Amino acid sequence: MNKNNKAKVILNLPKNEQLSHVAVSADSENYEEEENRPAREPIIFIKIFKSALNFFFDFLETIVVALSVFVVIYLFIVQPHEVKGSSMEPSFQNNEYIITDKISYRFSDPQRGDVIIFKAPLNPDVDYIKRIIGLPGERIKISLGKVYVNGKQLTESYLADNTPIFPGGFMQEGVEVEVMENHYFVMGDNRPHSQDSREFGPISRKLIIGKAIFRYWPINEFGVIPHINY
Repeated sequence: MNKNNKAKVILNLPKNEQLSHVAVSADSENYEEEENRPAREPIIFIKIFKSALNFFFDFLETIVVALSVFVVIYLFIVQPHEVKGSSMEPSFQNNEYIITDKISYRFSDPQRGDVIIFKAPLNPDVDYIKRIIGLPGERIKISLGKVYVNGKQLTESYLADNTPIFPGGFMQEGVEVEVMENHYFVMGDNRPHSQDSREFGPISRKLIIGKAIFRYWPINEFGVIPHINY
């Protein structure tokens, strides 16, 4: 071997200690460095891959949980609805957006004055928004443009002034009708332009989706929908 290619390191050790290495080859040092370097790169890559994989599964888990919560809320607790048409003017305008409470009626009965969303009796694919006027067992009559419940005129502060009230296909002028059990007599606030119980009769409680509790659009009408006291 050529002496010029070998570097020698001389160690001065006490006499009672053995010399483990007298010479170290420069070529062998370079070989060891090259041999160790590639072994570290796969380890770093594996760590990065595992971190990315853990992040992906954590993110996926968050999305699944969020979607599950949304589905539960949408199906059983609240649901957004868009007001379509003018049947509830002036209380609700076309294209307004409201939140419907779907859980309250599981624990309590609907009350007079509640604004409810329900499946249209003649077309279950369409949702109607109306106000409850008559409760189960009550007697409803329309006479001379006024609504009577159990023989007493109903005072309706939410109606526009001088709103005309006409009978319909179900209701006849001056004829009293009793609301069946588990049924509700509903009408729109815009009486001349509302298809309601005057046409199709009292609705079954099974058709009720929920009660309108909150309006979130337009912004100037943002807030809780007030409860009506008669």
